[in-house]
Amino acid sequence: MSKTASMYLRIDPAVKSKVETIYAHYGLSVTDAVNVFLYQSINVGGMPFNLRPENAPNETTLHALHEGDKILRRGQGRFKNAGSLLRSLKR
Repeated sequence: MSKTASMYLRIDPAVKSKVETIYAHYGLSVTDAVNVFLYQSINVGGMPFNLRPENAPNETTLHALHEGDKILRRGQGRFKNAGSLLRSLKR
């Protein structure tokens, strides 16, 4: 397939330098790497990598964080304050 379209990117020079070093390790230029990214985007029908944090909290953790917020900010939940929560943990 002939490559006739051009794209111009503005990026931080330090970022460019770092990725050039990384991609050179694989025998790729930045242009090659961008093409790989674009083709893979087509293959998967979207971004070719996960954008969520690796350690995203699960539903149980989110519930606990929400309850902790209610305890600390409003004195609600199973415990009226952080002290009562800590005392229950020591039992």
